[in-house]
Amino acid sequence: MLKAVWAYRSFIISSIKNDFKTRFVRSKIGALWVVLHPLSMVLIYALILSSLLKAKLPEVDTVYAYPIYLTSGILAWTIFLESVSRSLTIFVDNANLIKKVAFPKLVLPIITAGIVALNNLVLLLAIFIVFAFLGHFPGWQVLWLPLLFVVTILFGMSIGLIAGVLNVFIRDIGQIVPVVLQFGFWLTPIVYTITIIPESYRHWFDYNPMTHIARAFQSVMLYNKPIDFNALAIFTVISIALLMLGLFMFKKAAPEMVDQL
Repeated sequence: MLKAVWAYRSFIISSIKNDFKTRFVRSKIGALWVVLHPLSMVLIYALILSSLLKAKLPEVDTVYAYPIYLTSGILAWTIFLESVSRSLTIFVDNANLIKKVAFPKLVLPIITAGIVALNNLVLLLAIFIVFAFLGHFPGWQVLWLPLLFVVTILFGMSIGLIAGVLNVFIRDIGQIVPVVLQFGFWLTPIVYTITIIPESYRHWFDYNPMTHIARAFQSVMLYNKPIDFNALAIFTVISIALLMLGLFMFKKAAPEMVDQL
């Protein structure tokens, strides 16, 4: 499978470029649409909640602590959400291509991962520009961001690949996953801090993998602290295990997927 993917590397790269270009070919402001939605969410939440939560971030000596905290978490969630959402419908959306063209179907998730990475690199650049205007300059710990990008995309793609295969045979999956993701967003300390949760309930949040990844983004982008390597290692192992499961399901279901599509 990997040899087949390598043979189609030019197709993968050109597909990523074409997707990025075609999304904005008729747009007046182009790639800005990639950043406007997540940044508008940050602005809304920041305006409403900053005065309530600013006292909860005593380690950061700036009036913009909460917007920076929120933006860091939104970036982590956006990467994860886009990875899952694109993978969820990857086979259904490309049904005509799958049925008419002979190529290794595994290139589709790889193309999706590349598109997600490119889109969110643009978002990260915009976030750094906003941070500069706010007078916040992250330290050298942001060098961990490429690793966090990879791990978050890996986790999102693994879940999305499993759901994407199931979605070919059970279309209700495409309706259920967005609802689950909405609950997942509010069960991840992004809009709020974990300190506002009663201490007796905080340990439950550790079972949410996105809690650890959001915390890692906040640590390097806001607090300039190192990531929790133990939590990240466990997170990575879970992601790889889920990815192996997704690839196994894909390999077993591939012959029947064409008929279902």
